[in-house]
Amino acid sequence: MKKKIARREKRRTRRSFSPEFKADAVRLCKVGDRTIGQVAEDLDLTETSLREWVNRDAIDSGSGPPEAMTTSEREELRDLRKRVKRLEMEREILKKAAAFFAKESE
Repeated sequence: MKKKIARREKRRTRRSFSPEFKADAVRLCKVGDRTIGQVAEDLDLTETSLREWVNRDAIDSGSGPPEAMTTSEREELRDLRKRVKRLEMEREILKKAAAFFAKESE
Protein backbone atom coordinates (compact mmCIF):
# COMPACT_ATOMS: atom_id res chain seq x y z
CA MET A 1 0.00 0.00 0.00
CA LYS A 2 1.46 3.31 -1.07
CA LYS A 3 1.14 6.36 1.09
CA LYS A 4 0.02 9.54 -0.50
CA ILE A 5 2.47 12.32 0.04
CA ALA A 6 0.72 15.61 0.51
CA ARG A 7 2.42 18.42 -1.31
CA ARG A 8 2.25 21.71 0.41
CA GLU A 9 2.27 24.47 -2.09
CA LYS A 10 3.93 27.64 -1.03
CA ARG A 11 1.29 30.20 -0.14
CA ARG A 12 1.32 33.45 -2.01
CA THR A 13 1.77 36.62 -0.09
CA ARG A 14 -1.25 38.86 -0.28
CA ARG A 15 -0.81 41.53 -2.91
CA SER A 16 -2.84 44.61 -3.63
CA PHE A 17 -3.47 46.07 -7.04
CA SER A 18 -4.40 49.55 -8.17
CA PRO A 19 -7.83 50.16 -9.70
CA GLU A 20 -6.08 50.99 -13.00
CA PHE A 21 -4.31 47.61 -13.04
CA LYS A 22 -7.58 45.80 -12.32
CA ALA A 23 -9.37 47.74 -15.07
CA ASP A 24 -6.62 46.89 -17.57
CA ALA A 25 -6.76 43.20 -16.61
CA VAL A 26 -10.55 43.17 -17.03
CA ARG A 27 -10.20 44.92 -20.40
CA LEU A 28 -7.80 42.20 -21.55
CA CYS A 29 -10.39 39.58 -20.63
CA LYS A 30 -13.15 41.42 -22.48
CA VAL A 31 -11.16 41.68 -25.71
CA GLY A 32 -12.01 38.02 -26.18
CA ASP A 33 -8.87 36.59 -27.74
CA ARG A 34 -7.79 34.90 -24.48
CA THR A 35 -9.61 33.20 -21.64
CA ILE A 36 -9.63 34.53 -18.09
CA GLY A 37 -7.28 31.72 -17.13
CA GLN A 38 -4.79 32.66 -19.83
CA VAL A 39 -4.88 36.35 -18.89
CA ALA A 40 -4.46 35.45 -15.21
CA GLU A 41 -1.44 33.30 -16.01
CA ASP A 42 0.09 36.01 -18.21
CA LEU A 43 -0.31 38.60 -15.46
CA ASP A 44 0.73 36.22 -12.64
CA LEU A 45 -2.69 36.45 -10.97
CA THR A 46 -4.97 33.81 -9.55
CA GLU A 47 -7.82 32.97 -11.87
CA THR A 48 -10.27 33.36 -8.99
CA SER A 49 -9.21 36.95 -8.33
CA LEU A 50 -9.38 37.94 -11.97
CA ARG A 51 -12.77 36.28 -12.41
CA GLU A 52 -14.06 38.25 -9.38
CA TRP A 53 -12.77 41.50 -10.94
CA VAL A 54 -14.54 40.67 -14.22
CA ASN A 55 -17.79 39.84 -12.39
CA ARG A 56 -17.55 43.03 -10.28
CA ASP A 57 -17.03 45.07 -13.47
CA ALA A 58 -20.11 43.49 -15.05
CA ILE A 59 -22.20 44.32 -11.97
CA ASP A 60 -20.91 47.90 -11.80
CA SER A 61 -21.63 48.45 -15.47
CA GLY A 62 -25.21 47.23 -15.04
CA SER A 63 -24.91 43.96 -16.93
CA GLY A 64 -24.71 41.71 -13.88
CA PRO A 65 -27.52 39.95 -12.04
CA PRO A 66 -30.31 42.39 -11.05
CA GLU A 67 -30.06 41.61 -7.33
CA ALA A 68 -26.28 42.14 -7.15
CA MET A 69 -25.05 45.29 -5.42
CA THR A 70 -22.68 47.64 -7.18
CA THR A 71 -19.38 48.61 -5.57
CA SER A 72 -20.79 51.98 -4.49
CA GLU A 73 -23.82 50.28 -2.94
CA ARG A 74 -21.55 47.86 -1.07
CA GLU A 75 -19.45 50.76 0.24
CA GLU A 76 -22.58 52.61 1.34
CA LEU A 77 -23.88 49.50 3.11
CA ARG A 78 -20.54 49.05 4.88
CA ASP A 79 -20.59 52.70 6.02
CA LEU A 80 -24.19 52.45 7.19
CA ARG A 81 -23.42 49.31 9.19
CA LYS A 82 -20.54 51.15 10.90
CA ARG A 83 -22.86 54.06 11.75
CA VAL A 84 -25.54 51.72 13.13
CA LYS A 85 -22.98 49.95 15.30
CA ARG A 86 -21.71 53.27 16.64
CA LEU A 87 -25.23 54.54 17.32
CA GLU A 88 -26.12 51.31 19.14
CA MET A 89 -23.03 51.71 21.33
CA GLU A 90 -23.91 55.33 22.05
CA ARG A 91 -27.49 54.34 22.93
CA GLU A 92 -26.22 51.73 25.41
CA ILE A 93 -23.92 54.30 27.03
CA LEU A 94 -26.80 56.77 27.30
CA LYS A 95 -29.05 54.10 28.84
CA LYS A 96 -26.42 53.32 31.47
CA ALA A 97 -25.86 57.02 32.17
CA ALA A 98 -29.60 57.62 32.55
CA ALA A 99 -29.90 54.66 34.92
CA PHE A 100 -26.91 55.92 36.92
CA PHE A 101 -28.30 59.45 37.28
CA ALA A 102 -31.78 58.15 38.09
CA LYS A 103 -30.27 56.05 40.89
CA GLU A 104 -28.24 59.05 42.13
CA SER A 105 -31.30 61.27 42.43
CA GLU A 106 -33.22 58.78 44.61
